[in-house]
Amino acid sequence: MGRAGMILRALTLGAGLAGAATTSQFPQFSQQYTQRLGGAVDALAEVVADFDASAAAVGLNRQEALAQMQGTDFLDRRRADMAGTFARFERLSADLAALEGQGPFMRAYHLPRLSDGQIAQAAWEVYQPAVPLNFAGMIFAVFGFLLGAAAFGVLFKVLRWPFRGRANPA
Repeated sequence: MGRAGMILRALTLGAGLAGAATTSQFPQFSQQYTQRLGGAVDALAEVVADFDASAAAVGLNRQEALAQMQGTDFLDRRRADMAGTFARFERLSADLAALEGQGPFMRAYHLPRLSDGQIAQAAWEVYQPAVPLNFAGMIFAVFGFLLGAAAFGVLFKVLRWPFRGRANPA
C-alpha cells in the first residue's frame, strides 16, 4: 500500500470517527430538546389561556378578540404578535405530542419536529457532550461513522474528479 493510500485511509477513519462522535450525541440532545419543548409548550399554554380568558370575559372568542385588536400601530403589532404566539403554540404542541415519550430512534424519525430555533439554542447552550455507552448511542455512533466515512469518500472523489485521466509520472 502506498503512502497516499495510507493517508486516505487515515483521513477516512478520522471522518468516520468525527461522524460517530457527532451522531452519538443525538439521543441525549434530542431528549433535552424534548424536555425544553415541554416547558415552552407549558409557558405558551399559559399565555394562550390568559388571552382566551380575557376574550371570553367580554363575550368574544379568540378570533373575534384578535379582529378587534386594530386601529393603532400598537394594537396592530400586538395582534400580529398574538397570532404568531397562537401559531407557535399549535406547532410546538403538535411537535411535543409526536416526540413525548418516544425513544431516540423515534425522535430521529421525527427529526423535522426538532426544528424550533429558540428551543434548540437553549438546549445547546446547556448541553454537555458525553460518551454514550448505551445501545442507542452505539447505534447512532455506528451510523455516524458510516455516514462520515462515506461523506469523506464522496468529497475525495469530487475533489479528485478534475485530475482523473492525467498521466501519472513514474
